[in-house]
Parts: sequence; C-alpha cells; structure tokens
Amino acid sequence: MITARILSLLIGYVCGLLETSYIYGKMKNTDIREHGSGNAGTTNALRTFGIAGGIITLLGDVLKSVAAICIAYGLFHGSYPGAAHLFMMYAGLGAILGHNFPFYLKFKGGKGIACTAGFIVAFCPLMIPVCLIAFIGVVAYTRYVSLGSLVVVSLFYLQLLLFGNMGLLYGSAKYLNEMYLLGAVIVILAVVRHRGNIVKLKNGTENKISFHKNGKEENDA
Repeated sequence: MITARILSLLIGYVCGLLETSYIYGKMKNTDIREHGSGNAGTTNALRTFGIAGGIITLLGDVLKSVAAICIAYGLFHGSYPGAAHLFMMYAGLGAILGHNFPFYLKFKGGKGIACTAGFIVAFCPLMIPVCLIAFIGVVAYTRYVSLGSLVVVSLFYLQLLLFGNMGLLYGSAKYLNEMYLLGAVIVILAVVRHRGNIVKLKNGTENKISFHKNGKEENDA
C-alpha cells in the first residue's frame, strides 16, 4: 500500500510536469514566465496569448490531472479495490505539485487551479455542478479569478467531507481520514499559491480579469 501511494504521487507529479502554457509559449518563442504575472497558469496564458492560448492551456492542465488519476486507477484498483479513491487522490495531488513546482522550470509553475479542476472531474464528477456554478457566478459578478478559484477549492473540500460521510466515495470508508488530510493539503496549496492575491483582495487592490493581452492582473489559475 505504501508503494502504491508513492507511485500514484509520482505518476501525478510526472503528468503535472507537462506545463501547457510554457510549452505553448515556447512554440511561439515566448517564455510566459516573463510576461504578465510571470505565472505559468491559464489566466496568464489568456492574457499573454489570447483566447486560443488560454483555452489550450486550460484543457492541457485539466487533462494532465485526469490522465494521472486514470493511470493510477488503472494500475491499482484491481489490487486494492477498496482504496481506489485514495490512490486517485495521491495522483491528483501529485499532478498539482508537478504543475506548481516543475523542477525543470526551477519550481516556478502555476497555481494549480486548472489541475485541481481536472482532479475534481476525474475523482468525483458529483462535485462538478456546485464547483462550476460557483466559479462562474463569482467570476462573472466580481471578475476576480483568484476569488473564484479559492471558492472552488473550499467547496471541493466541503463536498469531500459531505460525500465521504455519505458513503459516496466508493470503497473508501477505511481511508476517509487520510483522504480528508490529502484534500486539506490541496486546499492549503491553493491558498498558499494565492497568498499575494488574498492580500490584494483584502486591500481592495486586486486586479480584475481582462481579456486584453499583456494585462497586469495576477489572478492566474
């Protein structure tokens, strides 16, 4: 079981290293880390490369989490059927870590929200409606992607607790406390990566999302 946990985390980290915005930028002879907020995330890609770059980055970052979770599930659900969701969580966490801290970019990656979205999609689709509606609503009303992102990770964790206690996470009752801990780590990572945005939100100086290229907002996902 310990080996399976470690392998799931490593699988996720390797998948997370596919830094979509950085690769897309290199194809255009641009280092995204030298533009906008310097973040290798979806919003900075949208700002730097336009709608096409933003969509490609979003899809790439979502799909790498989905891929990591599917690989971990495929490898271990047969041997450990009761721990399937646990290994999926390790893989998802690994993908977020790989995205946020890619070793080949000197650990300067994104903020992990698109990866977290991919994790939610593959881990528990039942969480999608609440998270998606909340994100769209918050961003549409406030135009703060950072606030919408923080709301999403908070709702993810609340639903993790709810669905876990309702027995909706298949075969995972034995590992619920461990899963709650991993979920907390995912939330903490999002908060830490958005600490600058949180300060700006408190001070009323956070910039709002714009669809213009080369803006200066720091709402990256």
